[in-house]
This record gives sequence, C-alpha cells and structure tokens, in this order.
Amino acid sequence: MSPGRSAPARSETTTEPAPAIAAERLAFAYPDGRQTLFGVDLTIAAGERVALLGPNGAGKTTFVLHLNGILGAVTGGTGSGAVRIGGLPVERANLQEVRRRVGLVFQDPDDQLFMPTVADDVGFGPANLGLRGDELRARVLEALDQVGMAQFVDRPPHHLSFGQRRRVAVATVLAMRPQVLVLDEPSSNLDPASRRELADILTGLDVTVLMVTHDLPYALQLCSRAVLMDEGRIVADGATRELLADRELMDAHRLELPYGFDPLSVPGLPS
Repeated sequence: MSPGRSAPARSETTTEPAPAIAAERLAFAYPDGRQTLFGVDLTIAAGERVALLGPNGAGKTTFVLHLNGILGAVTGGTGSGAVRIGGLPVERANLQEVRRRVGLVFQDPDDQLFMPTVADDVGFGPANLGLRGDELRARVLEALDQVGMAQFVDRPPHHLSFGQRRRVAVATVLAMRPQVLVLDEPSSNLDPASRRELADILTGLDVTVLMVTHDLPYALQLCSRAVLMDEGRIVADGATRELLADRELMDAHRLELPYGFDPLSVPGLPS
C-alpha cells in the first residue's frame, strides 16, 4: 500500500432474517368467479404469535390455505401476488419444503387423525420424509411430549377425548418440525380445562403462530398482535388489546366480545 493511503473501510452488512410469512398483493378468485382476496399484504416475523380475526366470509381460510400451497400453487382459480415462507416462495417447485415449514391444524381434529394408533398418525408425515425405525419413534415421542400426550402413543385416536384428539392433531404437525404453525379455531368445542391446557402448550412452543379464531378472549390471551380481515382485505393490524378495545372497529366488522369482557382490564397479556 502506498505511503499516506489508508486502508479501505470494510463494509459491514447485517442480514435481516426473512419474515416467517410474507404475503404481497395477494389476490384470489375461485373457479366460479367469486373473488375472496383483494391485494392482501401481510408480514409476520419469526417467533410472532398473531391472531387472524374477522367475520365469516372475510377470506381468512382462503388466505391461510395459500400459506402452504393448498390454494394458489396447485389448484384452480385465478390469483396474483406472492407468498413466501421464511423467504422461500410458495410455488409448485417448493411445495414439499413449504409444507414441511408450515403446519396447518384444522378445526376438527378428526380431519387429521385417520390411522389406527396415535403413533401412526403422528409419524405419518415424518415417515413420508423417509424417517424409519428408532429415528421415527423418537420424532413421534418428541412431538407427543410437546403436547403432553406421550403416554397415549399406542392408543387408538378414537378412544381419546375431543381435547386430547386436538392435542394429538397439533402433534402431527409438530412432528414435521415446522417453522410456522397455523391453527384454525383451536379453542372451538373445548371445555375450560382443555382450553387452558392447549393455551399452555401453544405459549410454550418455539414456532411462529398464526391463529384464526372467533374466540376473542383466547386471541387476547395468546397473541400480542392481531390482524383483522374483512371482505378479502386487511382492515386493521396492531396490538390485540387495542384492536379489541376499539368498539367502533369491532362493530363495523361484526365482531363481538363476550358480555362484560373488557380487554383493557386483562392483566398478564403476552408481550
């Protein structure tokens, strides 16, 4: 280096992690011409727990079915925009990895439990990825332990209570070690104890959670952020407590809190 010349400054770049979910201008119409999404933009960071709220017919289910390619990437209909999961585009070439990253837990656990034993159900996905023997058994027990159901590993699913089946359905998804867990009405038809037990499980998981729900107190309990969708568009996005306390917003989109429930008075909310 010539005298008097200083060394060139090093450029230090920091790479921000890709969002867990990124939807950009997502639009979709079913083959009959009925359009349900109109340019949805939504970004959810890794590790966030977000409630997706809205009245029936708002487009919530259509939106979440785009997250792992059930809609959009492989089915009929007309769509535009893009969805990325951890930076990976949701498109036909990436579907196997996208579906490993995004786990959907449906409202009715019986839609996910169809094998002779709990172990068979929880191991179904990992077995399709090639796991066998002791490795598969360990993966099954790991997922069941996360939901407090390891002692039922060899039990037929139809011998379990509804709440237990709901937890096993969650385990079938966790066995794939997803980055994103999408839950459709997770508290529906649960008794108070099962509802609390599931909440404890969900708060302890180290995954991004997107929860579609009409159970507004449950959304407040589990999710610090809420997104309100109506008529295929996102109309509000913010702190769950603030959205639920906005009476005018709630009335405009036909959402109602239980009688006497004040979201501003609830302590110990998620940060």
